[in-house]
Order: sequence, then C-alpha cells, then structure tokens
Amino acid sequence: MKNILHIKSGLQGQNSYSTKLGNAIVERLKESHPEVRVKERDLVREAFPHLQSETLTAFFTPEEDRTPENIRAVQPSERAVRELFEADIIVLDVPMYNFNIPSQLKSWIDHIARAGITFRYTENGPEGLVTGKKVYIALASGGVYSEGPNQGYDFIPPYLKAVLGFMGMTDIEIFRAEGTAIESSRADAVERALETAVLA
Repeated sequence: MKNILHIKSGLQGQNSYSTKLGNAIVERLKESHPEVRVKERDLVREAFPHLQSETLTAFFTPEEDRTPENIRAVQPSERAVRELFEADIIVLDVPMYNFNIPSQLKSWIDHIARAGITFRYTENGPEGLVTGKKVYIALASGGVYSEGPNQGYDFIPPYLKAVLGFMGMTDIEIFRAEGTAIESSRADAVERALETAVLA
C-alpha cells in the first residue's frame, strides 16, 4: 500500500489553482493505486508555525536533555518529519506569490530540513536521508514563467529541486497551471497542466 502526503499551501483554499491541480494529481494517483492512503496537510488552515529561536534551540538540544518547552517547540517539526518519512509519494501544492513560494511552505521546509535527520554532512559532502520518494509539484502562477520574456523570474522550480534534492528527494516532476490571471488561459489552466501527465 502506497502512502501519499499531500501538502497544501494556497491561501485561497479550494479556489487556489495550485490546490485544484494538486487535488487532480492525487485523484490520478488514486486511480493508479486504488489502495493508496492519503495524508493531507493544509499549512494555511492549520497555521503551520514559522521558525523561532526556541525552535532552533530545541533542534540542537539532545532529545534526552529537552525541557518541556523544547518538546513543545519541536513538535511541529517532529510530526512533519515523521509524515515525510512515512510517505511514498509527496504532492506539493505551490502557488507563486511574488515570484516565490508561500511563507507557510517555506516554514514547512525549514521544519523538515534537519541536520542529522533528513540530511547529514559527511567527509564526501552532504548526504540526503529522505530517499526513495516520488515528488509531484503542482505549481500555479498568474503569468507564464516556464518560457518567454518572464522566464528570468522562474525561481521556484530550481529552488525546490535544490532544497528537496539536498534532503535526498531527487525524483521530482513539476506540473504547471500557468496564466491563471490571464482571461484567455484561466479556464483550462489545470487541464492543460495535466494533459500529458503520466503518474506512476
């Protein structure tokens, strides 16, 4: 049985194009794997916390030495890391805000990027420890950035590939719902993103 972790970060809920695309990807995966289990984590609705100094202190405090305050501070990260390792497939809903990912998603990444847990430093350089995962990124943007004159603003794909790959997640496929702010392309943006999709 495969486990899907579906991470949502769109501020507009079900009206978010990244959420619509992410939901469509999950439905396609469920068709291929009827026995699949889906864990959904909405980083906006559940108010996933940004890193605080208390969180970093807890990260670098040995588990046996943590105070009750340390334990409370590290709980969101511990849960996020556990869900990450339990998943076989990860679907990330990623709306573009000001040419970047939402701060809630950045916070989730900050909580799962843990030295000694999801990556480690070795004599041969850094080594990712979150391996054997398939990642689907549902990227939505008001304009078109994959090609054309605005391609220089296309920062999200290289960033996500770099940071996820640093943790060992290198099997990444990106689907784009582009031009959602353009009247002529808004209606079928999600369908166009999926028209050539082959989901394993």
